[in-house]
Amino acid sequence: MTRTPTASQTVGPYLHLGLTRMTFPDIAADATQGETIVIAGRVLDGEGQPIPDALLEFWQANAAGRYAHPEDTQDKPLDGGFLGFGRVPTDRDGQFSFTTVKPGSVPGPGNSLQAPHIVVCVFMRGMLRHLYTRIYFSDEAGNAADPVLGLIGDESRRPTLIAQREPGSNRYRWNLVMQGAEETVFFDC
Repeated sequence: MTRTPTASQTVGPYLHLGLTRMTFPDIAADATQGETIVIAGRVLDGEGQPIPDALLEFWQANAAGRYAHPEDTQDKPLDGGFLGFGRVPTDRDGQFSFTTVKPGSVPGPGNSLQAPHIVVCVFMRGMLRHLYTRIYFSDEAGNAADPVLGLIGDESRRPTLIAQREPGSNRYRWNLVMQGAEETVFFDC
């Protein structure tokens, strides 16, 4: 008996079919401490077309800079109503939006501090492996010294990770571009 390898397959349309009930677009509860913000944008392909069936997961520290995880033993306060996790699908126009609190700085390599950021994991059809990226904030002075942003050799690509604050509001705009000239920086985790 011989075994013939089967063809590999890409991820199917299960994201909206199987995970629609498991979305968490409001990471910040009413009692969560810190500045409540909204991050909205679109997920686009290399030609600027919307990707209507992506799923984005978010992990972040609370406003004090502490993760709701047992391995985070920093002497910073936990916020009992804040888990630091969210999940949102894109709509047919590739749009997404979620509400959270602006995170605090967290420790980085050595004795450095990382600028406030949100870790993003991207799932979508056609990808066998999910991708990781980050959202930083345009109004944070700590971006200049952030050790992870500093790893991006081509400084012209760093803005793909920075959400722009809309003037006079608590809203940030950030688009995720999967490939092409404006491709978002992704990290190999």
